[in-house]
Amino acid sequence: MRAADLVLRSLTARRLSLWAGLGAAALALTSLSTFAKDHALMINASRSLPCWAIWLTRGALPERGEIIVFDPPASPLLERHFGKKPKPFGKKVSGVPGDVVTEKDRSFFINGRKVAMAKRASRLGEPLALGPTGIVPAGCYFVTTAHKDGFDSRYAAIGWICARRILGVGRPIL
Repeated sequence: MRAADLVLRSLTARRLSLWAGLGAAALALTSLSTFAKDHALMINASRSLPCWAIWLTRGALPERGEIIVFDPPASPLLERHFGKKPKPFGKKVSGVPGDVVTEKDRSFFINGRKVAMAKRASRLGEPLALGPTGIVPAGCYFVTTAHKDGFDSRYAAIGWICARRILGVGRPIL
């Protein structure tokens, strides 16, 4: 075989390798982009959950005991505590659609089982109105945290967390 033929074959092989590599990279980026649309790594900056890193699956329907990440509702109380644009909240799902939420002496119960105790005032000393009771509506959840200063469905400023506010279901990873 002539030297010119060897050079031509070598150039062709390099071009084919380059095109194959570019195709594989494009496929990997497309897959990663699709994955990123449905998943995210969330960092928990508060002490209301025992973990600081949460793997979020967007669009998943939460079940009792799971963590959901949601956009908190707008209210003057939340604005004073968390600013004009609060970061998403992460809380545990304690009540699911159809459950019965009751309150007695600032203790909240789901189907008769105590899940949380509500404080009378925020850490800034503001009075805290009690959250909703009754049957958890379809598409909504009653969320809590074990942290004494957790801001969740125990309080009217948060209330039910309904589907339009939910960013996804979180799985603690760290």
